[in-house]
Amino acid sequence: MSKPIVATTSLAGCFGCHMSLLDIDERILKLVELVEFNKSPVNDIKTFTKQCDVGIIEGGCCNSENIHVLKDFRKNCKILISLGECAIMGGLPAMRNNNAPVSECLEEAYLNCPSVQANDERIIPNDDELPMILDKVYPCHEIVKIDYFLPGCAPRADLIWEALVALIEGREMDLPYEVVKFD
Repeated sequence: MSKPIVATTSLAGCFGCHMSLLDIDERILKLVELVEFNKSPVNDIKTFTKQCDVGIIEGGCCNSENIHVLKDFRKNCKILISLGECAIMGGLPAMRNNNAPVSECLEEAYLNCPSVQANDERIIPNDDELPMILDKVYPCHEIVKIDYFLPGCAPRADLIWEALVALIEGREMDLPYEVVKFD
């Protein structure tokens, strides 16, 4: 019997949700026995090599590359999970939504920030090779259909473990408060 295939990625976030995935500790060895990782930082595979059963998305969408990656995951994964507050609601990156236009954010980051040095020409990077920054940070479900949402910043390792095992085993997720809470 072939193993379910799992893919993961990080969009506009801090990579904390992937750290929580790794925080399942010794269960990671059991997970490797249960699934095959395809495109993921876990195994450093950069492109999809086959159709995946489960895709796990961390982070929201703040630029055109994030949108492209998310749509690629939707196309290549039967089930898609938004993992963490950034994927579900935009998280901290979304603090700029409705508060500052993109131009002000770029000026602060590249011209006015105290840590900016050696930008005497006052240049804001603008190249066709760079992803286009979006007007706001979008949660994943506003871009593609998401099948499951696992909340937290970052979600608890037990929540990720319980949800993945339930999906792999084809059963309903039984996620009691103790597993979902993030206090």
